[in-house]
Amino acid sequence: MSTVISRAPASKLLQALAISLMLAAAVLFSSSSYAFFPSADSQGEPLPTLAPMLKKVNPAVVNISTFGTRRVQQNPLLNDPFFRRFFNVPPQQQPKQQRTQSAGSGVIIDAQKGIVLTNHHVVEGADEIKVGLEDGRSFKAELVGSDPDVDIAVLRIEADQLSDLPLANSEKLEVGDFVAAIGNPFGLGQTVTTGIVSALGRTGLGIEGYENFIQTDASINPGNSGGALVNLRGELIGVNTAILAPSGGNVGIGFAIPINMAMASIDQIIEHGEVRRGQLGVVIQDLTPELAQAFDLKDQRSGAVVADVQDDSAADKAGLKEGDIVIAIDDKPVAGSAELRNQIGLRRVGDKVRLKVLREGKVKVIKAELGEVNRGVDAAGKSSHPLLTGVSLSESEGNEGIVVGEVSPEAKAFGKLMAGDIIVSVNRQRVKDLREFAEVADQNLEAMLLRVVRGRYATWVVLKAE
Repeated sequence: MSTVISRAPASKLLQALAISLMLAAAVLFSSSSYAFFPSADSQGEPLPTLAPMLKKVNPAVVNISTFGTRRVQQNPLLNDPFFRRFFNVPPQQQPKQQRTQSAGSGVIIDAQKGIVLTNHHVVEGADEIKVGLEDGRSFKAELVGSDPDVDIAVLRIEADQLSDLPLANSEKLEVGDFVAAIGNPFGLGQTVTTGIVSALGRTGLGIEGYENFIQTDASINPGNSGGALVNLRGELIGVNTAILAPSGGNVGIGFAIPINMAMASIDQIIEHGEVRRGQLGVVIQDLTPELAQAFDLKDQRSGAVVADVQDDSAADKAGLKEGDIVIAIDDKPVAGSAELRNQIGLRRVGDKVRLKVLREGKVKVIKAELGEVNRGVDAAGKSSHPLLTGVSLSESEGNEGIVVGEVSPEAKAFGKLMAGDIIVSVNRQRVKDLREFAEVADQNLEAMLLRVVRGRYATWVVLKAE
C-alpha cells in the first residue's frame, strides 16, 4: 500500500508560518518588551514590526556635529634650514590652519543630567561640538572627558524634555541575538538598520587600546560612530564604533563597544573628568601550543603567559613572576592575553584583584592592588606628555632610545618629529626606555629639548607650549 504525503499550497504554508512566528513573538515580548508588537497589513493580516520600540528609542539617539582647526600639511623639506637657505626660501611663516567640520552620532544615557555618550574619535580635536535631537532642536555640548583607549567620550548638554536609553547587561549577549543600529550615516540624518550579533569578544583588530568588540551585521557606515546598538527591548547594548570596509562601504562586518566596558570608563569620567585606569605592570602573551609544550603543560590550553614584570609595579609587589601563567582573574577564566588586559583595564587604580596562576605546574592564588600608569605612554602607545600629544612612542631594541611612530597632523611636534626618529635625550639627559623618558619629560610640561637621531645624523628639536 502506497503512502501519499499531501502538501499544502506554499502561500498557505508561509501564511501559517508567519502567524505562528507572530504569536510566538507576542508571547515572548508581551510582558518584557515593546518590540515586535503586531501590526496589520491592508488585508488585516498581522505583521511583525520594530516601530513601537523605535518610537521610544529614536529620541535618545542624537546627531553630533564637530568643528575644529587643523594645520595644513606641508613638505617636510621646508623644515630643513639648509634646504631653505640653498633654495632661498622666504622665512618660515606660521603654519596655515584650516577649519574642519565632521559629523557623527551619540546617545543620551542620562536625560536628567543631559549626559550624551559618543566615540572619542568623533569629538577628537574639536573646539566646538553641537548635538542635534530628533525633534530638530540643537544644543552646544560641553566635553566632560574622554577615554581614547576605549574610544568613548562623554558630553553634557543643557536641555529639558530629553529621552534616554536604559542600559542592558552586555555580558548576557549571545551570538544570534537580534539588534538594531541607529545613527547618522554619511550625515543623512537618523537611520535605523537591523541585524544580529555575529560574534563576541573580537580583539586584535588594532583599532583601540582595549578591544572587546561586539561584531554585528547590522549596517554601520561612516557617521554611525558613537550611535546606539540596541536589543529588541530598546536597551543600549553597545556603542557603534568601526567597520571592516575593504571597499570603503559596509560589507556586513561592524563593531560596537559593549556598554558594560564603556560604563567602566564613563563613571570615572563623570566623577573625575578622566579615566584613572589601574595597571598590573606586566608584559603578557597568549599561551600557544608551543609554549604549553615548553612549560610541560599537558591539559592547559588557555591563559596569559607573563613575559616580563616591571620593577616596583603592582605585579612585582604581589609576587608575580616571569613564566607565571594567569588562568583566572577574580575566578573568571582567562582565555588569553587580550582578555586579561581588558579585565585589568576596566578596573581603577587601587582596585584589588585575585589572580589564579600556574607556576611550575602548581596552582597559586596571588592578590594584587592595581597601581598607576608610569610609562609615559597610554595603552595605544600615544605619549601622555602635553607637548607630544598625538605622537606614538615605543622602546627601541637594545634600549638605544625612544622610537617615534605616527605623528598626527594636529600634534605640536608635527613637522619637527618624523616617524623613525629615535629620541636619545630629553632636556640634555640620556633616556633609554619609556620609564626614563617619562621621568625626565614630566619635569617640564612647558618646554622640551630633544636630541634626535634621524637616519645617520643627529639633530636637536625644541618643543614649546603655545
